Amino acid sequence: MRLYRNFPAPGTGREPGRRVATIGAFDGLHVGHGEILARTRATAAKLGCSSVVCSFEPMPTEFFAPNNPPARLTCFRERFELLAGAGIDEFFCPHFGMVRDLTADAFIEALLVDGLNVAHVVVGHDFRFGSGRQGTHDDLHRAGAKFDFGVTIVDPVSWRDQRISSTAIRRALKLGDLEAAKHMLGRDYSISGRVVPGAGLGKELGFPTANVNLKRRLAPVDGIFAVRVDGVGDAPLDGVASVGNRPTIGGGKTLLEVFIFDFDDDIYGRYITVNFVARLREERMYENVDLMARQMHQDVRDARAALTA
Repeated sequence: MRLYRNFPAPGTGREPGRRVATIGAFDGLHVGHGEILARTRATAAKLGCSSVVCSFEPMPTEFFAPNNPPARLTCFRERFELLAGAGIDEFFCPHFGMVRDLTADAFIEALLVDGLNVAHVVVGHDFRFGSGRQGTHDDLHRAGAKFDFGVTIVDPVSWRDQRISSTAIRRALKLGDLEAAKHMLGRDYSISGRVVPGAGLGKELGFPTANVNLKRRLAPVDGIFAVRVDGVGDAPLDGVASVGNRPTIGGGKTLLEVFIFDFDDDIYGRYITVNFVARLREERMYENVDLMARQMHQDVRDARAALTA
């Protein structure tokens, strides 16, 4: 999958080489997003075009609330990898500040027509665009007639009478309902990142952990989890993970720490994926490290039981 980060690139102008584009945040790449991507790929194949996802970094909700953004389901690299795995040909992801002030008409002409040379646009039922989110489906249809591109509006996808959305998934994860999140995502929720050095306390207590760089201001999960880890062997490895700020030893920034069962290889610098299978409990503060270590032994037993079940 080709990646473009600058606006107005990757424009071919109004020349041969047209695209079928979809536009949105696509945070989490859930089942509803999957329907939009499937329609985008199918339309591109029918028209003999390449498929492109247009999104932005930071996401608009982060841009307008930098100090209190919504918890990020997927960092940029995770989003890129999920889109590539979905069979998308191109990912166009400029800085949101480059387009924030475009009117709806300017957004269509500068980005979709001159920038992406669209033959067709596929968007979700709640898609809005342009400065102040003033652009609507009607604007797309009118522009399509003017600039000769088609428009497809994809209906929402529901699970248990609830519309699947990134917001609904964040809510489920915050409540520890990993099963609901899994149904809406179509897979276990996961966080990927590079293993970085930690303080070494886990190793001293008999639980050497892999510390994973979260690459997001807020994590959508917190607590202790039974997990499976990809990227360190031929098959996923079982483990137990903590997402929190470690109040017993003084707190600090939120960390993802993973203890992989029956594993002692050096994996510093390795890029791994932690799949959250079951939430075991909330993070707690203990009177001393010995009490915390005793609970960690119980967490290992509980995680093994959850993963076996």
